This record gives sequence, C-alpha cells and structure tokens, in this order.
Amino acid sequence: TCGENVGLPPGQMGNSEVGHTNIGAGRVVWMDLPRIDRAIATGAFAANPTLKGFIASLRESGGVAHVVGLLSPGGVHSHQRHMAAAANALTSAGVPVRVHAFLDGRDVPPRSADGFVAAYQAAAPDAPIATVAGRFYGMDRDTRWERVKAAYDAIIHARGESAPSAGAALAAAYARGETDEFVSPSVIGDYAGVKPCDGLLFINFRADRAREILSALADPAFDAFDVSDRPVFAARCGMVSYSSNHDTFMSVLFPQDSLKNTLGAWVAAQELRQFHVAETEKYPHVTFFLNGGVEPPYPGEDRHMAPSPRVRTYDLAPEMSAAEVTEHLVAAIASGDYDLIVANFANPDMVGHTGVIAAAVRAVEAVDAALGQVVAAVEKAGGAMLVFADHGNCET
Repeated sequence: TCGENVGLPPGQMGNSEVGHTNIGAGRVVWMDLPRIDRAIATGAFAANPTLKGFIASLRESGGVAHVVGLLSPGGVHSHQRHMAAAANALTSAGVPVRVHAFLDGRDVPPRSADGFVAAYQAAAPDAPIATVAGRFYGMDRDTRWERVKAAYDAIIHARGESAPSAGAALAAAYARGETDEFVSPSVIGDYAGVKPCDGLLFINFRADRAREILSALADPAFDAFDVSDRPVFAARCGMVSYSSNHDTFMSVLFPQDSLKNTLGAWVAAQELRQFHVAETEKYPHVTFFLNGGVEPPYPGEDRHMAPSPRVRTYDLAPEMSAAEVTEHLVAAIASGDYDLIVANFANPDMVGHTGVIAAAVRAVEAVDAALGQVVAAVEKAGGAMLVFADHGNCET
C-alpha cells in the first residue's frame, strides 16, 4: 500500500485510510495528498475561490487566521508543505497568521519535530507558531475528550505550558521525557488566544483524526465539554470535507470526488445484506473510508462498533477489543443473514505504532487466535473468506 498503486506520490507510504478507500473502490483512487500538491505547484491553491472567500472574510473582520494541523512531512494526515503554502497564501493577501502545530512522532521518528519546525519556519517566516501540542491531544479519535480539551484550551484560551519559542517548547517537552506525539499543549511567546473576528483554517486532509478537535473548536452543537466561552470564528474552512456534519459549519477547499460503484454501494444495489464491524479506532475505516466517503449506511447494511480500551497507549492492552469484534463477527457469520461481512482487527496497526516489540507480538497473537475462530465459523457456514492487510505497520 504505497505510491502510485494506491493513488499516492511515488515512494509515499500508505496508511489505513488509503488502503480501505482503494479496497472499497476496487480500483486506484487518487488521494488528496497529490491532488493538493498539484494545486500548490500550479498556483491553483492560492487562487482557490473558497480560500479567496476565507481571506475576504478576514480582511473585512480584521481578524487573524488560525492555521491548525499536523506539522509533519509524513503525508498520512497532512503535509507540512501544505501548512506553509496556506500560511504564505494568507500572509501574501495581508491576513495575519498564527499557526497551531500538532506534532507527529507516529508516522515519523518520535523526536523529529525540531527539524520539521525549523523547516516550516524557514518556508513561512511571516506566519509564526502560536501553540504546539502532540497529536495525542489534538488528533484524538476515540472520544478522549480530556485530551481534546487540553489542545482546545491552548488554541482558544492560550492555556497550557509556556515557552518563548517552538524550539524551546520542544526542548522542555523532551526534558520532561515526552516524545513528539505526547508533547503537552504549549503556548508560544505572547500568544493570547482567539478573538471573535478571527478565522480557522484546518490543513489536515484525512478526516478521522480531524473531527473531534474541529467539533470542539467550531461546531455550534458541541457538548462533550463546556465551550460556553468559546469565540465564534468569523470564517471556518477545511482542506477537505471531514463529515457531512462538519460541512454545515465549515467550507471546504477541496471537495471530495464522488466514488461510484464502491463495494458497499454495489452490494446494496443488488439488494443484498452486509455487516461491517470494527472497534472504535478503525470504525471509520470499515464504514466511511471503505464506502468511498459515504457516512450513512447503505440499505441492508448493519454495523457494530466495539469500544476500544481506555488506555493511554495500546501497548498497555495489545489485545485491544479483538475479542468483542470476533464475537460479533462470528455471530454474524453463523446467523446466515449477510451476503458480505467486513471486519477490521486494529491490533497490528495500533500496537505497531507504539514500537513496543513484546506488545506487538501479543497483538499479532490475539489476531491469530481470533482468525482461528473466524475461519472455523466460515467453514461451518460454507462461506469464503479473504484475509489481507490494508497497509503495513506491525511487521515493520
């Protein structure tokens, strides 16, 4: 799952979104990373009508553009060249910018952010970094709202650790024993928070880890924690569509290309029944991504989401929720109710990300044991079964 075979630039590693999207489509789907890269290279990005509208709103309000996203060259959720391009397009138009940088350490080495910060600052010298935070806080997808709130408080209210520069914030985090992914939200210099005349531009191009923080920052209906003192942004814009709900309060720079005749759509069109199951961490992948960016289930499509364990990192619970996924998967097979069943075991990916080899072994053993039960159920039901990876992680 890499490069042009799955719609990525040559040599670009794949990820679970890319894998599930291409599996569901049954063909090569060109992803948002090269699409945005081309727009930047041709000048179409700076000329984007939605971006021009965002700029016009802020020039009228006199506000600051808060550019938020993952500062990393990893290319999985974002790319830092997109952040620099967005910041430069805004400052060139006379709009002041403050950047809120989520740090990676997951799709790139765990202490590599200092080089990425320096590269960004050289590429966009007029758009300073106002806060930094590990993606553990700003890019949660498992409703760990205490994490999201810490990132939210830094961005909205300038609360958190403090440092005179992004480099100093990183040095202090490393001294605390934190790696990039887990850097405590930190406020840089004299940053004082968001004002009602300001705007929000989110630069990640992958949806699953964008939804929670964007809901906290801008969704009028958000209620997972108290945001009663939250300023209302004068303009809100995202690189892509993050969900149909997010589209109601954010404009989109690169609307999604409609994928026709995906696996789920075809099964539904034949009036067949299907069941999709995964735990929380991978639920969007067997639903939204596999179905080509379609959020609601198709007619005849049932789903089950098993809650992922509430641990800080998954090396602490490498079996994750494989047992519950297996229970519902085996029951669905035995029921005879479904023509297609899709399941994801998250363990080899999520535990692999921790880099803890002993835990990775336990994760693989848990999935191996689960597959033994699934194979037995399929053989008893007289069905057929395909087992494959959507991308690599644990084995590398």
